[in-house]
Amino acid sequence: MESQLVSVFDNHPQDQAALELPLLAAGPWQRAVVWRDGAPVSAGHFLAHVYAVAAQLPPAPCAVNLCEDRYAFLVAFCAIALRGQMNLLPSSRAPQAVAEVMATHAGAYAVGERRPDVAPAHFHHLPSLLQVPATPADEPVPCLPADQVVAIGYTSGSTGVPKGNIKTWGNFHASNAGNCRMLHAQVGRGFHVVATVPPQHMYGLEMSVLLPLLDEAAVHAGRPFFPADVATALAEVPEPRVLVITPVHLRALVESGVRLPPIAALVSATAPMPAELAQAAETAFGAPLLEVFGSTETCVVASRRAAADEPWTLYDGVELHPQPDGTTVRAPQLDEPITLADLVTLHDGGRRFRLCGRHADLLDIAGKRASLGDLTRRLLAIPGVKDGVMLQLDGAEGLGVQRIAALAVAPDLSEAAILEALRRVVDPVFLPRPLKRVEALPRNETGKLPRAALLALLDSRA
Repeated sequence: MESQLVSVFDNHPQDQAALELPLLAAGPWQRAVVWRDGAPVSAGHFLAHVYAVAAQLPPAPCAVNLCEDRYAFLVAFCAIALRGQMNLLPSSRAPQAVAEVMATHAGAYAVGERRPDVAPAHFHHLPSLLQVPATPADEPVPCLPADQVVAIGYTSGSTGVPKGNIKTWGNFHASNAGNCRMLHAQVGRGFHVVATVPPQHMYGLEMSVLLPLLDEAAVHAGRPFFPADVATALAEVPEPRVLVITPVHLRALVESGVRLPPIAALVSATAPMPAELAQAAETAFGAPLLEVFGSTETCVVASRRAAADEPWTLYDGVELHPQPDGTTVRAPQLDEPITLADLVTLHDGGRRFRLCGRHADLLDIAGKRASLGDLTRRLLAIPGVKDGVMLQLDGAEGLGVQRIAALAVAPDLSEAAILEALRRVVDPVFLPRPLKRVEALPRNETGKLPRAALLALLDSRA
């Protein structure tokens, strides 16, 4: 197999002095990596598929990984990396988003386990993963150079145009160590993950792809959406169970009243977690809710118990340095410090912090200050408002003041009634103009709201 191993690394220089890290780090050959159709997929079975798919991929510098089935994504992710190629992870699988990413990477192709209705150019269809290919019993676990770029993750576009962020295999090993320490302290080792978030998103990648690759964990292959589907997926994996979710999915789960199998912990990210929702979830499901803080740029760097409204605790080796327009982050997984737009106050010698909003979300109108995050929270607190968001419009009116707008999902309330309720809790200078009632907000797969989609929805209602 030595000649085959050399051939699959056709895009990466073979520097023997470079540090190499295993593609699959923990556990014996027999340990479960994935649960699929109610049955475990062993590490040996998984690696056999990775080698088989890697041998069939076309020569290229990078590939857009469009796989929806989490097992197919894992196989494709590792096969692409094994070929020395980069996984391109657009913020959406929408044809336009995929085309834009491919246009910036010459020679890119796309890969998936099923052909999309609108297939991108140079689409490679994955072979069936139902059969286990023959593989020698002594097949080694492959290693990748720590400095090999294995992925480029794109931001969600919630604050503008999506931007690409380079991730090496060493970056991912370092970031995964922090998540493992957090989860081991709460649920121990050998847990099983069910995730409602797509693997293409950095949060989904960390919690449902890196964990089974680099820890003694296994993940359910599906991506359940409806509450009953979440309950079914959890029932298909053994204890201890960890449910990886977003606040939007969690609210629907709590309000549905569905009964879940015993879970050891819930993990949430992608949007602020209201303490009231966290408390309701912990009461309903009898498990702690761990909220994690991070970004596509940094990966996860901190966690907290949202139900207790406690400060965030930084992962080992992470440092925050507040700046006038944001916060600089130093972390083991970052080759260089990165400055985020989030504003924080440090506590306990810098090991804990509280969020004070984002610099771009802070409003100063007529000498009065507020944040879009707090205004959105007040909108959502109005009885009858099911979903909503406040945003500042582009351009400015008199005296250079940018108008504030709002979108609200409130089937039983009029726009006038929502505005009247806001008047009771919001200073008049921050009342939205316009406030539009809509059937649904244009949330993406992780519950985030791309700014372009919000502006388009406002325009369509003008």
